[in-house]
Amino acid sequence: MHPLFNCRKPIYFITDSRLSRASVVDDVAEAVTAGVCAVQYREKNKTKGEMITEALQLKTICSGKALFLVNDYVDVALAVDADGVHLGEEDIHYTTARKQLGPKKIIGMTANSITEALAAQEEGADYLGVGPVFATASKKNALQPKGIRLLKQVMARTHLPIVAIGGINETNIHEVMDVGVRHIAMIEGIYKNGNIKKNITILRKLMQP
Repeated sequence: MHPLFNCRKPIYFITDSRLSRASVVDDVAEAVTAGVCAVQYREKNKTKGEMITEALQLKTICSGKALFLVNDYVDVALAVDADGVHLGEEDIHYTTARKQLGPKKIIGMTANSITEALAAQEEGADYLGVGPVFATASKKNALQPKGIRLLKQVMARTHLPIVAIGGINETNIHEVMDVGVRHIAMIEGIYKNGNIKKNITILRKLMQP
């Protein structure tokens, strides 16, 4: 089993500098201390140089405690020797990313439909980020929520590990878990009220079997 999914910490944290009260570095330090399986560094408003500087700090924080992935930018992932990347539907193609990263790095792919999930599996993705499950305000031009139905379809027709994403919080997390999904990516649910450590602690308790 891939180490991401052999982890007893089922929360996958995605950074968002727009929601940060201090800095992304502080956010990740707090999240890793609270216990997450992975950190995805997602940044759209900084230069590549700034991103590399920040990503190096994040990688150090995550080292030996959580996987460190970079959203979209394969060059940044390579520059800091991240554990891998997560690719969205408008990002670099999987084949290109794999050639650049080599065979050992993790490549996760977004799936907003069963067609995309099957295509990602065929290409060789290591895991799928499936959603948006519920309505979310953390992403501009977000798609309409897919509900639990898409999670069920992807679980039934693929063999890849699944990370559910999109509008998941303490009030609806059990709906996702009831389907059998055990890893959940979160942004707003973790940044809520600026208390990252407290939010993760609550969410982890809710996710205990």
